[in-house]
Amino acid sequence: MNVGPHAAIAVSSPREQFCARLFDRLWETYRRRVAYVQAYEEVIRRAGATFVNDHIAFRTFAGQQPHVGIASLSRVFEALGYRASGSYHFEDKQLSAIHYQHANSQFPKLFISELKVWELPSAQREVIGRVIRSHRPAISEEILADLARLDQEPAAADALLPQVAAQFEDLPWQPPSKADVLALNDVSQYAAWVLVHGYNVNHFTSLVNSHGVPALDDLEKTIAALAAAGVPMKREIEGARGSKLRQSATEAVKIDVPVMERGSPTTLSWTYAYFELAERNLVVDPTTGQKVRFEGFLGPQATNLFEMTRVH
Repeated sequence: MNVGPHAAIAVSSPREQFCARLFDRLWETYRRRVAYVQAYEEVIRRAGATFVNDHIAFRTFAGQQPHVGIASLSRVFEALGYRASGSYHFEDKQLSAIHYQHANSQFPKLFISELKVWELPSAQREVIGRVIRSHRPAISEEILADLARLDQEPAAADALLPQVAAQFEDLPWQPPSKADVLALNDVSQYAAWVLVHGYNVNHFTSLVNSHGVPALDDLEKTIAALAAAGVPMKREIEGARGSKLRQSATEAVKIDVPVMERGSPTTLSWTYAYFELAERNLVVDPTTGQKVRFEGFLGPQATNLFEMTRVH
């Protein structure tokens, strides 16, 4: 198994160790599917640079029957020491999001978004409702309690890891019909994405600031190096030079996802994930007056990056 980037985090407790192991397990699945990541790793290796994961993004539906949304995932991370740090709203996409941070600043931030199903037209609400009625039971309070108690009972980690990873890697409902996916995509590519991928990682993110070598010390140089390695990149950079947050990404890869067609299981090639790049710059802390690195997110940038998974 490839050694993931989170193994380098200096952990101070069994609970932090579990969190790093969980992220590296999710990373390995993502890395295997997104070939551009391996090209990035080779660029980093040849330059003698360092890869630090800035944030991980997840997508969800916000629905009432069953009750699903951001909390479906955030409670796992809250049991592991994460806390909400910022909220975001994307009115034109019917989306809301919360970003979470860990007390250990070496851990990646988490960006969890949800589609407000009630804001969609009735036909699309019906499609989503029909699919998510088969949603598995919510993660149990006992598992959350076991995660929160890992510092006292570290031996539970090995048994917990596959159970928790499955919450993200296994489709939480029965495979949708191909017709439903295509119909939903006409109104919301985000909705179609969640329908076929569930709670799988949407993207991991390189913190360009961490590269530590002149050849890759800004977004432009990193993009150029990836393009030279044959990686297709987003055409525009989000954020002007010197601004507090600048982002770009590879194009998204497609993978085969399970769907139903005329009552029989089959697969459909669908956009999955991209690899994101983030450059974070200094801002003045209004409380202390000191310059600190900006650690939040900017709504307009996120809006444009959501579009990277659109199926053309």
